[in-house]
Amino acid sequence: MDNITVRQGETVVLRCLQGDAVTHTAWLNRSSILYAGEDKWSVDPRVSLVALNEEEFTIKIENCLVAVATENSQPSCSVSPKIINLTKNITVNEGSNVTLLCSANGKPEPAVTWRLLSQTAQVTVSDDEYLEIPAVSRQKAGTYECTASNEVSTDVQTTELIINYPPSISEGKDLGVALGQRAVLLCEAESEPKAEFEWYREDKRIYNEMEGIEIENTGQRSKLTLFNISEEGYGNYTCVAINKLGSANTSIMVYGSRSRHSVASYLSRRPPSTIDFCNPGTGIRNAT
Repeated sequence: MDNITVRQGETVVLRCLQGDAVTHTAWLNRSSILYAGEDKWSVDPRVSLVALNEEEFTIKIENCLVAVATENSQPSCSVSPKIINLTKNITVNEGSNVTLLCSANGKPEPAVTWRLLSQTAQVTVSDDEYLEIPAVSRQKAGTYECTASNEVSTDVQTTELIINYPPSISEGKDLGVALGQRAVLLCEAESEPKAEFEWYREDKRIYNEMEGIEIENTGQRSKLTLFNISEEGYGNYTCVAINKLGSANTSIMVYGSRSRHSVASYLSRRPPSTIDFCNPGTGIRNAT
């Protein structure tokens, strides 16, 4: 009899042809007797006798779960892959060495692959149950998908790799604002874990509770709003982004800037032989 392969959960029928010379027959699963003639030795309810006569000795096994072997035939069950060991969500610092494990069983033995999932692509990064990432960078953070597959089916599971790194902050842009107007200062920082923001004017900490001040922090951005700015409001402002791995800062200069109406009104009150004009950051310069 040829080998027989069935999928897990299916039914297999084992038929043994016999002639007049056969006096005793039995079906065995490895060394365990399933049937000896009409006598059922197996306690497994899935095994039953189909036919026993001079021509054949046939049994049936339902809901196949394991391999069955006999002296003359070796039927086997194909088993769907199942991932049995997967590295759980992991958090490491940038520059660390990372090893992710995904092991699976099944029959035939499943092939294991790792992919890094992103918004734009799904990149295969390993064809082995071990995924090694030396000196990991923040660009390697994300969802990793392990796939175990064989001829029967596929099992898929995912794990998250989180990379901690200190803040990096965008360079601030100086801002010209007329007296009495509103100044909006923006500060953006990338980090993991998320950074906390602090604002300073010169060396003095600024808080939300202060009059004419509003600070809004949303995700990776902090916004400082100065309402009805006065001469005292001009100067150097510093944004600091902080997490447990470090800090970064950037400075923004807020300086006076006249509106067109204010400049025209100011010039109309001056002698015609004198022209004044604004040079942002350095004040008023006269020319005759």
